Amino acid sequence: MRMVIQRVAHAKVTVSGQEIGSIGRGFLILLGVEDSDDRTVADKMVDKMGKLRIFEDEQGKTNLSLADVDGEILVVSQFTLYADCRKGNRPSFIRAGAPALAEELYEYVVSQCGRYAKKTAHGSFGADMKVELLNDGPFTIVLDSEELMKR
Repeated sequence: MRMVIQRVAHAKVTVSGQEIGSIGRGFLILLGVEDSDDRTVADKMVDKMGKLRIFEDEQGKTNLSLADVDGEILVVSQFTLYADCRKGNRPSFIRAGAPALAEELYEYVVSQCGRYAKKTAHGSFGADMKVELLNDGPFTIVLDSEELMKR
């Protein structure tokens, strides 16, 4: 599982010109799933994301978590996080999870994000989405379960 976490001032996602999710200050999370992922992996990833201290305190140091700032989360499915560009110029997505598994884990991650945010919004799995955001910092972190689950 991969998460690209962007600290944002605000973000929204639209499908066919209709806004389906929006947040204020918080995280925009682009989420990619691979076939070896399961709920245990998802729980570890969500817990790490939720506890990241990447918001500034009164002294300007990144010491505050999402909960500390009453932050919000917008989750968008992003199978392209598993693009393999090693051969040729057309990316391969063979490592991206099968759609049924990916959708189930995407919905599960969305449901678990509520443990860390006062509001959770999400995109529409498999849809052609337009995502708008104001990156705050900019501050972007990539979490990869292969690295996170190593002992």
